[in-house]
Amino acid sequence: MAFDSLSEKLQNVFKGLRGKGRLTEDDVKKALKEVKMALLEADVNFRVVKDFTKKVQEQAIGSDVLNGLNPAQSVIKIVHDELVNMMGSEGAELTFRPGQAVTVIMMVGLQGAGKTTTTAKLAGKLKEKSKKPLLAACDVYRPAAIEQLRINAEKVGVDFFTMGDSKKPADIAAAAVEHAAKNGNRVVFLDTAGRLHIDEGMMEELQEIKSRVDVADTILVVDAMTGQDAVNVASTFDEKVGIDGVILTKLDGDTRGGAALSIRAVTGKPILYAGMGEKLSDLEQFHPDRMANRILGMGDVLSLIEKAQNSIDEEEAKKLTEKVRKKKGFDFNDYLTSMDQMKKMGGLSSILGMMPGMNKAQMDQINAAVDEKKMAHITAMIYSMTPAERENPDLIDIHRKHRIAKGAGVDIAEVNRLMKQFKESRKMMKKMPGMMKSRGRGFGNMNRFPFR
Repeated sequence: MAFDSLSEKLQNVFKGLRGKGRLTEDDVKKALKEVKMALLEADVNFRVVKDFTKKVQEQAIGSDVLNGLNPAQSVIKIVHDELVNMMGSEGAELTFRPGQAVTVIMMVGLQGAGKTTTTAKLAGKLKEKSKKPLLAACDVYRPAAIEQLRINAEKVGVDFFTMGDSKKPADIAAAAVEHAAKNGNRVVFLDTAGRLHIDEGMMEELQEIKSRVDVADTILVVDAMTGQDAVNVASTFDEKVGIDGVILTKLDGDTRGGAALSIRAVTGKPILYAGMGEKLSDLEQFHPDRMANRILGMGDVLSLIEKAQNSIDEEEAKKLTEKVRKKKGFDFNDYLTSMDQMKKMGGLSSILGMMPGMNKAQMDQINAAVDEKKMAHITAMIYSMTPAERENPDLIDIHRKHRIAKGAGVDIAEVNRLMKQFKESRKMMKKMPGMMKSRGRGFGNMNRFPFR
């Protein structure tokens, strides 16, 4: 996951600060030296790191901090706030000009960054907000680019526009805007051509498109895993064409996170979204404060709540709550439903990454214990049960276990393990009504964060 290595190093630095009680200037300088090395190892731009540590040191070495009741916590707060400032202070949005019938968003980037897929992901997000987007295929060079965009448009359920590969991209863009105005599309995404590297021909083509149509936002898509190369690409595109924001792809696979921490500081352009997986739903709005929380091990409760709201079927959740309240019992059908909802939220790894206080070692331990790869075996075992067995797991004796194991193609030991896991889950569900009654006492402090 993104920032794993950096997060672990920073948490170790701050653990050492907390253990000292009172701090001296030397303690702070030594800790910041370690923070500086951690940021550089995370591939953060050198000038950005230098500026960051200077600002933190200026604020941290002062009588108010060092003589305060909790100096270590104060230093961590300063680091947190400066991380937020480095990434842009507040989350940025796409531009929608009031009174304008059609908003044009031009998507640009190099080949391999995931521009075409990201364009469809973003269109899917706006469809949920009733913007009625149109995907226009302006990449007339890359083989199968038009077909890829068409398929993705179909998958996310948005309109698609093409004129084939024989027209100039600027002509296609102008025609797409005209088509959108006639057909009620409020947003047009121009999926432009990428290149293996930056060249003048590509830049001129993008400039020509911007001269033909009124582009509200030019969004650059860059691969987070390329580190400082992503920052250099962003700087060049901004200089040659002008960009209004950045979308980082493959951030889930970038354990360092240097691009995310450098782009805003170097280019002055905000990161709008982050690609966190290969599915067309795996696109998260980028919130600097939430990302800083994740980096410092404070979790991201707000994003977790939003993910749950967007992924979990409200009706299914209500049915399960009512069932538990009436003490009808948690059965294997419910177990399947809960597994499916966890998958929609991005799986266990994604959920754990947003939990406060969860470090990499703890996540690895839980992931190893659960092993999401075995989810397919669990599903097969449950589907090997009869409807009666799923509704009443107490019916399952040793003979039925052998039949279930044979039907799922697994060893009897796996069936026994599933039964044990299920019984633990059922015990937890039985306690839930009591937990809900004590919500005011037990969960009343959920909104209390250390820095707010």
